[in-house]
Amino acid sequence: MDSTIVLKTSSLKYFISSLHKIYMGKIMLLGSGELGKELVIAFQRLGQYVIAVDNYAGAPAMQVAHAFEVINMLDGEQLDAIVSKHQPDLIVPEIEAIRTERFYTYAQQGIQVVPSAQAANFTMNRKLIRDLASKTLELRTAKYAYALTKAEFDAAVKAIGIPCVVKPLMSSSGKGQSVVKTEADIDKAWHYAIEGSRGDVKEVIVEEFIRFHTEITLLTVTQKNGPTLFCPPIGHRQERGDYQESWQPCALSDKDLADAQTMAEKVTKELSGAGLWGVEFFLTDNGVYFSELSPRPHDTGMVTLAGTQNLSEFELHARTILGLPIPKIELLRAGVSAVILADTEQNTAPTYSGVENALANENVDIRIFGKPTTRKYRRMAVALVNEPVGSDMDALRKKAKAMADLVSVN
Repeated sequence: MDSTIVLKTSSLKYFISSLHKIYMGKIMLLGSGELGKELVIAFQRLGQYVIAVDNYAGAPAMQVAHAFEVINMLDGEQLDAIVSKHQPDLIVPEIEAIRTERFYTYAQQGIQVVPSAQAANFTMNRKLIRDLASKTLELRTAKYAYALTKAEFDAAVKAIGIPCVVKPLMSSSGKGQSVVKTEADIDKAWHYAIEGSRGDVKEVIVEEFIRFHTEITLLTVTQKNGPTLFCPPIGHRQERGDYQESWQPCALSDKDLADAQTMAEKVTKELSGAGLWGVEFFLTDNGVYFSELSPRPHDTGMVTLAGTQNLSEFELHARTILGLPIPKIELLRAGVSAVILADTEQNTAPTYSGVENALANENVDIRIFGKPTTRKYRRMAVALVNEPVGSDMDALRKKAKAMADLVSVN
C-alpha cells in the first residue's frame, strides 16, 4: 500500500517536473522594442520566464520582463557572457543588429534559437535572404545589385536604372532607405544608406523600383507539429521606409493570395524552424513579387492587437515557439493600426496628450510603447480601430489616422 503511494507520488512529481520543463522555460529575448514588449506579455501568459536584452536601459520589453540585460549585441563576447550567465532554454531575436553567427554555437549547446540558427542568421542580412529567394528558390523578386563602395554603388544604379530603391543590407524600421528618382539623388542616397546601416555591415542593396499598387504582409506560421498556417493578408503604407498604417484584411485576388502563400511557404520551409514570419510582397498589375522576410512578429502586424484575429501575431509566435497547438487562425473583425510618431529630436521624459479624446470614440484603443526617449519620427505609440468584417476599409483607415492625430508626444 505504502509503496503504491510512493510510486504514485513519484510519478506525479515527474509529471509536474515535465510540465515545468515544457511550460516554465527560460527565454532570452534579443531586442526589446514595442514588438518585444507584446511578445513578453504573450510568453508570460503561458508561464514563461523572460530576460529582455537591448543596448539601452528602460526599453519597452524590459518594463514587463522578469529580468533584463543591457549590452551591445554586436559584441560577440558580451552576447556569450549573458547566454552563459542565464542559460536560457530559448533565444528569440527581435532585431537585426545581433552577432547572429553565434547562434550556431548556441544551438550546438542545446539552446533552441527561434525559428532556427540558420533562419535567424540569414534573415538578419538582406543579402543572404535575397539571394536565397531569387537565386536558390527562384521566387519572383525585383532586380537587384550590391555595393560596398561608392564606385560599385554608382555602377549598380546605372545597371538597375532610375528610379531605384536603395537600402542598407542591415537596418531596421526603414533607416537608411530611400528612392533614387533622379541623378541628383544618387550621392545623397549612398550616404544615407551608409549612415543608416546597423552593425558592422556597411554594404547596400540597389533594387529595381517595382510599380506596385499595394504592399502586403503575409503573416506565416510554421509549426513544430502541424501544417503551415497563414493569417489574413495585411495591407500597409510606408513613409521614409517605415510603416505608417496597416489594415487587415487587405483585398486581393484569389490568384495573388495563392501565389503569395506558395512563395511564403517555400521560403520559410527552406529556412526551417517554428515561429511566426512576416513575409512582405508587392502586388502589381502583373502579379506578386517577393520583397522581404522577418523571422518574428512584424510591425505591420500590430493591427492584430485591434482584435482582428482570434490570436494576435504575438500569441501565435509564442504558441508556435513553445510547440503548442493552433487549431485555426480566424478573422474576427476588420481593423487598422496607425502609428503615433514623435516630432521632437530629443526628449528624455516624453508625455502624451489627447489620449482621452481618442478613447472617447467607439472601438478605439491606444497603445503607448513606453520608450524612454524620443527622436524625430520615432514610433512611440499606435492607434487601433476595428469594425465588423465587411466594413468600409477606406473609412476605417481615415478613422485610425484621425485617432492617431489626436494624440501628441511632448
